[in-house]
Amino acid sequence: MVKLSVIVPFYNVQTYAPDTLRSLRANAREDFEFILVDDCSTDGTAGILQRAREDIPGAKVIVHERNGGLATARNTGLDAAEGEYLTFLDGDDWLAPGYFTDLVAAAERLECDFVRTDHVQATGRTRTVHRVPHGLRNVALSPRSVILPVDRTTSVDYPYAWAGIYHRRLLDRGLLHFTDGLRTAEDRPWIWRLHREAESFAAVGLLGLFYRRGVASSLTQIGDVRQLDFIRAFDQVIEETSQDSDAEILLPKAVRTYCAVMAHHLGAIERFEPPVARTLRAMSATALRRLPPDLLDDTLRSLGDRRAALLRRVRRRPTGGEPAPAVTPAAASGARA
Repeated sequence: MVKLSVIVPFYNVQTYAPDTLRSLRANAREDFEFILVDDCSTDGTAGILQRAREDIPGAKVIVHERNGGLATARNTGLDAAEGEYLTFLDGDDWLAPGYFTDLVAAAERLECDFVRTDHVQATGRTRTVHRVPHGLRNVALSPRSVILPVDRTTSVDYPYAWAGIYHRRLLDRGLLHFTDGLRTAEDRPWIWRLHREAESFAAVGLLGLFYRRGVASSLTQIGDVRQLDFIRAFDQVIEETSQDSDAEILLPKAVRTYCAVMAHHLGAIERFEPPVARTLRAMSATALRRLPPDLLDDTLRSLGDRRAALLRRVRRRPTGGEPAPAVTPAAASGARA
């Protein structure tokens, strides 16, 4: 049986893909498979992946006929995966040699549903370590038990799918697939679902994954309409958490996180194209009105003056608003899916 399946979506990352693929080769093992999903790249990425299929042991290449985005590409990889364990990597990030062997060893030692890891953020030549926001390491716990407290950053606020490893039983239970079509924040409903429904998890202090930040083609750097998918993502978090048996306890955390992310986007609204900025305000106003009013009032009182003022201003907007503008081929090309 394949021990580990590594799912790596690629979209127009010809500048960075060689580094990613070299790091995969340095992590190859006879019982590892690397599922390389080309999400309909329009640059030289496709040719790089075809060559990698011959060069990297265990590499498999799947080509999408149309661009579906990161969530859909990851789902394609999950559907093809055969491993006992699964993990992810993005097509412009990279790994230290031997990292996956250490990751599998940690998962086998802890015998839990999923393990979360620290990572290194690479911005130009600067390296910054980001820790799983959970102090207790190498101890298996209930993931539901670490969602709270409401007013502190917890493991559910560390959504990166690639910062961890997941046992196949989660895939068999339907907990690892992402919401198809989400272009950003696709990992928010995903991480909340894992914490609500998985039985065990642990955090480990393993470093070796390098997350490339500040890539010009990344959606985090582009102010187009796809960024607004965070609203759809958090609407899903709120809806699913509302149906949980502990909804009264967990919803305040979900609402606070939603509001914090919304305030972040509103506070940087100048980076959006003008029609998208208008749509962001309108969609945010509508989203705030969907939240339980008393819970929203409590949240705004706790967020701090600047963020609360941004949200209160939007909340007072008249109902209605412009529909989200269509994504043109020109806007869609060149961005990390």
